[in-house]
Amino acid sequence: MKEKLLRTYPGIVAALALSAATAWAQPTPVSAAKVDRVDQCVACHTDLEGRLGDPVKALRQKDDVHGQHGVSCADCHGGDPSRESMTAMDPAKGFVAVPKRQDIPRLCGKCHSDATFMKQFDPAERTDQESEYSTSVHGKRLKQGDQKVAVCTSCHGFHGVKAVKNSTAPVYPLQVAETCGSCHANAGYMQSYGIPTDQLAKWKASVHGEAMLKKQDLSAPTCNDCHGNHGAAPPSVASVANVCGTCHVRQADLFQKSPHAKPFQALGNGACVQCHSNHEIHHPSDEMLGVGKQSACVECHFEGTSSYKAAAAMSGGIGGLAEQIRSAGQILQKAANDGMEVSRSQFDLREAENQLINARVVIHSFAPPQVDAAVKPGLEVARKAHQAGLVALSDFQFRRKGLAVSLLFIAIAVAAIFLKLRQIERRQASSN
Repeated sequence: MKEKLLRTYPGIVAALALSAATAWAQPTPVSAAKVDRVDQCVACHTDLEGRLGDPVKALRQKDDVHGQHGVSCADCHGGDPSRESMTAMDPAKGFVAVPKRQDIPRLCGKCHSDATFMKQFDPAERTDQESEYSTSVHGKRLKQGDQKVAVCTSCHGFHGVKAVKNSTAPVYPLQVAETCGSCHANAGYMQSYGIPTDQLAKWKASVHGEAMLKKQDLSAPTCNDCHGNHGAAPPSVASVANVCGTCHVRQADLFQKSPHAKPFQALGNGACVQCHSNHEIHHPSDEMLGVGKQSACVECHFEGTSSYKAAAAMSGGIGGLAEQIRSAGQILQKAANDGMEVSRSQFDLREAENQLINARVVIHSFAPPQVDAAVKPGLEVARKAHQAGLVALSDFQFRRKGLAVSLLFIAIAVAAIFLKLRQIERRQASSN
């Protein structure tokens, strides 16, 4: 059987190309119910090597999600798995060896778009992936005949498909960027599209990439969080703030109420991207606000204008609070090192740090009065902590001086006692 299949397979592939259109014309949801009879596709291909045997090995892996639920070769490739002869791969039985790329979304959709069928496995499973894919850049270009765009198997694989929650799956959050980058970071592959191919490298260097890859923070955004997955599309300039706002809710809300919202909308500039970039988003710093060399404000606002002065004022408030917290922390730490009890003041200083974090968020209102109001509580706490540190250091100095004076008196008393004892000893010696 093995030798016959190897000899006959190329002919079957040629024959199925003629009947593929008919075979795929009316896809019907498969049934994954297990039957008693032997699956001849599996029985035969198990003994084969390479591309003819690997699919069965992959299907039998314990983490293959299709194999786990009883889906087998004929469910995707058609044919008659009950027959032992080569007629099992008869195109008249709907056999298709390698599905055409443009047919793959519809093939996967036979099951994944059937809500009744999918509820057998997971009632919460989405069944709109195929229709959503048709709205994506990939889906639209596929309909236009582009054979290079991603289809279901490009991201999920074909044999040995793993569940999304499987940490080794190519669509697991930690692997998504590399999966997208297999195409989008390939300059040669993407050359005909005229779009950048540095997104993956920039994302890896960003605050989001650092959180995902170094800290293993699965809540950090990766490609599909911003672009979508099945309905993948680049966010339009108008929707960038909404995309960022799904995580950075308060910042987005403050910005929409700020004096910047309407001008940015009128200019057609992506609000968040203008200051923070998109893929290469670095840790924000206080230097981004104000009128310094690293400020984002001075790209639009010029010296002498009211907006320039507002930026300087907000930067001064944030910087002043940060400096007050730093100074208070140093004083309290010095007092603690000297053995003084300042733990309560150190604990209170954390509240000032929380107020600083809040003030850094409030700057997205671009309103100096709101920033001042956010800074003020933190300044009060930091100043009290700073004063408590000074008092503790003063007490330490007082105690140290008091100890020195006490030691001096003790030394004088000891010396006096010593002299008195010597005097007594001399008297006793002279009397004897």
